Amino acid sequence: MLELAVTRRQGTFQVQVELNTGTGVTALFGPSGSGKTSVINMVAGLSRPDCGRIVVDDKVLFDSTIGIDVAPEHRRLGYVFQDGRLFPHLSVRSNLNFGLNRLSASERRVDFDAVIEVLGIGHLLDRRPALLSGGEKQRVAIGRALLASPRILLMDEPLAALDSNRKAEVLPFIGALSKRFAIPILYVSHSMDEVLSLADTLVLMDQGRAAAAGPTEEVLSRLELRALTGRWEAGSVIRAVVQGHDTETGMTRLSFAGGTLAMARNHLPPGASVRLRIHASDIAIALDRPGRVSVRNILPARVRSVSAAEGHMVDVVLDCGGTDLWAQISGCAQADLALQPGMEVHAMIKALTIARGDVAEKGDAA
Repeated sequence: MLELAVTRRQGTFQVQVELNTGTGVTALFGPSGSGKTSVINMVAGLSRPDCGRIVVDDKVLFDSTIGIDVAPEHRRLGYVFQDGRLFPHLSVRSNLNFGLNRLSASERRVDFDAVIEVLGIGHLLDRRPALLSGGEKQRVAIGRALLASPRILLMDEPLAALDSNRKAEVLPFIGALSKRFAIPILYVSHSMDEVLSLADTLVLMDQGRAAAAGPTEEVLSRLELRALTGRWEAGSVIRAVVQGHDTETGMTRLSFAGGTLAMARNHLPPGASVRLRIHASDIAIALDRPGRVSVRNILPARVRSVSAAEGHMVDVVLDCGGTDLWAQISGCAQADLALQPGMEVHAMIKALTIARGDVAEKGDAA
């Protein structure tokens, strides 16, 4: 859906990125100054590559070799900025119609009523932007971009200006977009929670380059990428299904290939497919199955690898029913356990260390 091979020098900083993404949500993740917004602006036509090629939905938007550089207004892209940028003098309905009215009837692929339904903004149509909350403004901005029937939806940190409650309000709406409207999304973020919730494909940006790209679960679970995903984010990202909720104990049960996990009760319905992050520092390892302990999750596993990490720590990758779990223990603990590949052990995870922010409903990409 997006083919990108561009180079652009900005003073002493150079962006040089090659990407090929498909359907669903592709997240560009990295710290400020890593080149994320530069990439998305080149796709939008707001900045021009020095050389390269950009193709969206089989439409060549830029090709320095043959001299193609389609103007931004003719690229048929939807762009959602951090601040929404709604027209203050227009109602929500008129803001939404702005993108729709620029298309002929034959070019309209996105239904007005469907957008209103998915974004939950039907009750806002007659209001002016000044009377909307930050989360409501962003949902309207997303709707306006969608109604332009874009080839791709570009989102540049659209939740950065919102507090945690408003972010939690908007995230589910964004997650539903690519599946409902079959429009790929290129999403810029430096928030791991947003990436976990939304991204089907993750691109790690570092000093103007795509240092790694691939399925989100795979990229976030790679030990060698710890420096780019964040030291405190180190861990495994796995797929699971909500089995059910226990009202008496206040626990939710999740099933995955390696067994069943208990966590503090969440709001997700039984049967929901979720993406689950387990921090490496939250996994303890026992050679023998413990007896009466407070830890609720005790899973049989086999040691896959053992390697030294920074700060006198040791990375241990465990095979748990075919699912890799990344644990990080102290060098002192490793000296006592003498873990080696092939050893049978037990992974122990406290239920309360699996926070709600580490679980995101995530079905298959469209």
